[in-house]
Amino acid sequence: MRIIRKDIVRNGAGSVKMVPEESNDLWYAYNLIAPGDSVMALTVRKIQREVNGIVRDSERIGLKLEVQVEEVDYDKDGAVLRVHGKNILENEHVKIGAYHTLELELKQRFVLRKQNWDSLAIDTLKTSSSSSASGDLGLVLIGEGHAEIFLVGSSVSRRVSQIKTSIPNLKRGGSGYESALKKFFDNVVHAFLRHVDFSVVRCVVIASPGFTKDQFHRHLLLEAERKQLRTIIENKSRIVLVPTSSGYSHSLKEVMQNPNVMNMIKDTKAAREVKALSAFFVMFDKNPDRACYGPKHVEVAHERMAIQTLLITDELFRCCDVLTRKKYVDFVESVEKSGGEVFIFSSMHVSGEQLANLSGIAALLRFPLPDLDDIEM
Repeated sequence: MRIIRKDIVRNGAGSVKMVPEESNDLWYAYNLIAPGDSVMALTVRKIQREVNGIVRDSERIGLKLEVQVEEVDYDKDGAVLRVHGKNILENEHVKIGAYHTLELELKQRFVLRKQNWDSLAIDTLKTSSSSSASGDLGLVLIGEGHAEIFLVGSSVSRRVSQIKTSIPNLKRGGSGYESALKKFFDNVVHAFLRHVDFSVVRCVVIASPGFTKDQFHRHLLLEAERKQLRTIIENKSRIVLVPTSSGYSHSLKEVMQNPNVMNMIKDTKAAREVKALSAFFVMFDKNPDRACYGPKHVEVAHERMAIQTLLITDELFRCCDVLTRKKYVDFVESVEKSGGEVFIFSSMHVSGEQLANLSGIAALLRFPLPDLDDIEM
């Protein structure tokens, strides 16, 4: 995120003018913008012209509007953020109080105003504008005739391409089969070159069941040599092959937990989250009295100064009223002050989805609390 102007104070009112420059930035903006805030941006509105009492065709004009936020929707595949609310900026074409939807896209400037910039919002803004907010890895999940390409960033795992090609049910090694497979691989290479930028991602994973990943990898390197694709040739050591149970998106979890992948992205936010969640599951399995989940159990554990590591999803801060958000923000700050480590998981990552299935909040404990099971969730 590029910050153009910033005028904020902790736990006070203020505004920030910013530009989302990559898909991760829109996710950060989604976590920053909350009901009650206001957002100002240029938008396009259809209007009708009247000439000599006759209504002419409508035309699209650019307007600057500011809406009081009531609802925010994030479309990760379309890379757009939709902010719904009432217009509060006087304009000859849109009345004050009229409902409007601002569509925030990449490279589009906007101004966000808040009455209260709490610690979580300030940390989110800081993280979004740091270099560590860039992508972690590119991922090709592939099977015969089907491939999906993902970009896994610090906050969002986004599918950027899906390739399907009919592979005839012929004997392997036959000319028809080989020709169809080559065409399929050519299509995947084309999509790969269009979406994967080695100047952004740390490594690329090619994953599949069986040997499809190996076949595609050979094809990719041969094409790179034949066409002198320098970006592939110079970065082939950053391409990792990973076996998975399928070539579809539900195998993302297997990829993120693979030791070779973890080693290449070990200092990224996504890798730290995966490691922390894995540690929780191991502890919950081997010593369940030192792991807990659910708001009530975690709250009681903190009252007893027992939390060593807190795991919480960003969705809990976003999908709630102001008072509930403040409660969670204060809780996180209190855990940190008591010496606990806090991981705020992105709900758009595989690890965040896993944590959401455990109510969205869990903790590793410094010492056993066997009586937590007696407390109703």
